[in-house]
Amino acid sequence: MSYTERPSDEFIALLRKSGDSDLNVALAAQREFAKALELPLRKGVLLGNILGDIFETINVEPGGSTEYPLDLISPGLEGEHVAYTNPGHGRIPERSVESDYVTLPTYSITSSIDFLLRYAKEARWDIVARAMQVLEAGFVKKMNDDGWHTILAAGVDRNILVYDGDATAGMFSKRLVSLMQTVMRRNGGGNTGSANRGRLTDLYVSPEALEDVRNWGLDQIDETTRREIYTATEGGAPITRIFGVNLHDLDELGEGQEYQDFFTSAAGLGGAVQASDLELVVGLDQSTRDSFVMPMKQALQVFEDPMLHRQQRAGYYGWAELGFGVLDNRRVILGSF
Repeated sequence: MSYTERPSDEFIALLRKSGDSDLNVALAAQREFAKALELPLRKGVLLGNILGDIFETINVEPGGSTEYPLDLISPGLEGEHVAYTNPGHGRIPERSVESDYVTLPTYSITSSIDFLLRYAKEARWDIVARAMQVLEAGFVKKMNDDGWHTILAAGVDRNILVYDGDATAGMFSKRLVSLMQTVMRRNGGGNTGSANRGRLTDLYVSPEALEDVRNWGLDQIDETTRREIYTATEGGAPITRIFGVNLHDLDELGEGQEYQDFFTSAAGLGGAVQASDLELVVGLDQSTRDSFVMPMKQALQVFEDPMLHRQQRAGYYGWAELGFGVLDNRRVILGSF
C-alpha cells in the first residue's frame, strides 16, 4: 500500500466505512480491510526481509513436524554436524542436535498499529498507508534479527575467526576474502571429489567495508570490476564478485552496529574480533541451499482490533508462526578486519 499513489475508489469507500461512528458498520469494514491487507503485507515483509536469499522457507502443514534428518545433508557424516535453532523472538539461539536429526522450534511473531478513527472516516489513505508500513516494518525487523542472530550463533560455535594479519586494522582487504575462501574449504567438510564440499559463496560486510572496496586501485581489481562497483544500485543485488564470492552490505554490520554488538556483547554471544581489528565479516556457503531453513507453520494473518473504537481509534494487529535454523554450522565462517 503506497502513501504516494491514491488507491481505488472501492478502497477509499471501505476506508471511510472503517471509520464509521456506527460500531457494527465500522467493525465489519475493518474486518474486510484487515483481510484485504494480508496479501500485500505478506509480500511487503518478504521484500523487506534481508534473509530472503539465505533461508529457505518451508511451509509446514498444520500439525506437521519441523524435524529435519541430518543424514539427508551428508549421509554417514551426521556426527560432524552442529545445528543451531532459535527458541523464540529475541532469545539467544541454541545448539541443538538430537542424534541424526534436529527439531526446529517455531514461535509467534506479532506486530500492531493504531491511529485516530477520523483519519479513516476522512479517507486519509496517506496516513493509513504509513501506518501499514509501520506494521509491516515490525514484522520485517523481528524476522531479520532472529535469522541473523541464528547465523551468528552458528558461526561463533565453530571457534574459527579469519583475519588478514598484514592488513591495516579497519581496512577490508582482498586477501581476507581469499583467506576466508581457503579456511571455509578446509573446514567445510568433504574432499576434492565430494559433491557438497564446503566453499565460500557469499560475504556480508558493513557499508564501510564496501567503501574500502570502492577505493581499491587498479593494482587490486580490474577495470570491469571497478565499473560494476561504481554502477551498482545501493541496496540492490550483490555489489560485485571477488574471487567468485558475492559481496553484500548490511547496515547492521560495522563497528558499534546492532549485529556486531550482538556478536560481541556479554548479553549476546560474547564473541570477539581479532585484537587489533574493528569489524566483523560473515561468510556463508549457499552453494547447496540445504542448511539455512525457515519453517513456516502459519503465514502472516491480520485482524482488526474491536476494543479501540470506544477510544475513537482504529487498530490492526497480526501474527505469524515460524522458526529459524542452521542445520550445519560448517556453512558459516566468521572473519574480521
